[in-house]
Amino acid sequence: MRGENVTTVSTFILVGFPSAPGMQYVLFLIFLFIYLFVLVENLAIILTIWSSTSLHRPMYYFLSSMSSLEIWYMSNIIPKMLDGFLLQRKRISFVGCMTQLCFFSSLVCTECVLLASMAYDRYVAICHPLRYQVIMTTGLCVQLVAFSFVSGFTISMIKVYFISSATFCGSNVLNHFFCDISPILKLACTEFLTAELVDFILAFIILVFPLVATMLSYGHITLAVFRIPSATGRWRAFSTCASHLTVVTIFYMAMIFIYVRPQAIDSRSSNKLISAVYTVLTPVMNPLIYCLRNTEFKDALKKVLSFGHAPP
Repeated sequence: MRGENVTTVSTFILVGFPSAPGMQYVLFLIFLFIYLFVLVENLAIILTIWSSTSLHRPMYYFLSSMSSLEIWYMSNIIPKMLDGFLLQRKRISFVGCMTQLCFFSSLVCTECVLLASMAYDRYVAICHPLRYQVIMTTGLCVQLVAFSFVSGFTISMIKVYFISSATFCGSNVLNHFFCDISPILKLACTEFLTAELVDFILAFIILVFPLVATMLSYGHITLAVFRIPSATGRWRAFSTCASHLTVVTIFYMAMIFIYVRPQAIDSRSSNKLISAVYTVLTPVMNPLIYCLRNTEFKDALKKVLSFGHAPP
C-alpha cells in the first residue's frame, strides 16, 4: 500500500447469513425466539438461585455467574443480527465493531477462568468433602468470580487495543455475522504482526492455563472416584461433575475448531456455522445441561414459579 492513496475504513459491513429476502424474516423470527428463550431461562436460573436459600452454595453461585455471562453473550451479538435481518442494516461503525469485539472477547476469556473455578469447586467437593465448607467459602467464591471477570476483561482490552491500532483500508466487508478477531485482521492493510503476536500470547495464557487447571482438577477427581469402593458411589460422585465436564468439552472443542485450526480463519460458511453454534446455541444448551437433571434446582424452581405456595 506504500505510495498509494488509501481511505481509512470508518465502518464495516457484516455479511451475516446471505439468503433470499423472505428467508431473512424467517431468520429474524428464529433468532428472536432464541434470544428471548435464553433471556428467560437464564433470568429464571439467577432468580431461582438468589431467592432460594437452599441453593446458596458455591456451585450455584458459579452457575448464576455463568447465566449472567450467557445473557451478556447474546445481548452483545443478537440485537445487531436482528437489526440486519429485519431492516437490512448491515453497517457497523469502527468504534461499534471494536466495542462488540471487546465484549465478546472479554466474555470468552471470563468463561475460560470461570470454568476452571467451577472445576476446582468440584475437585474440593469430591476429593476433600469433609473440608468443603471450610475451603469453598462465600468469600472465596466471590474472589474467584471477580478474578474471572477482571482477568477476562483486562486481557481482552489489551488485545483489542492492539487490533484497533492496525490500519484498515480498502475492503470493509466482514464475512461474518459479528465482529470477530480473524475476519477483522484479514481486512488490515498494514503489517499487524504485533497485534497477532499479542493476541496469540494472551490467548495462550487465558485459554491454556485455565484448561490445564481444569484438567488437573479432573485428574484428581478421576483418581478419587476410582478409589470409591461401590459402583453406586462412583456413579454418584461422577454425576455431580458430568454437567460441568460436558460444558467444558463443548466450549474447548468450539474454541479449538474456530481459533486454533488454520482452516478456521478462512471465509468459508462452515466457520460461520460453527461460530453460530458456539455463540448462539451454546447459551441455549448450557442452562439445560446444568439444570435438566438437577432435582434440587428443579424443586427450587417449582417453588419460585408457584410464588412460594408449593409445599415444603
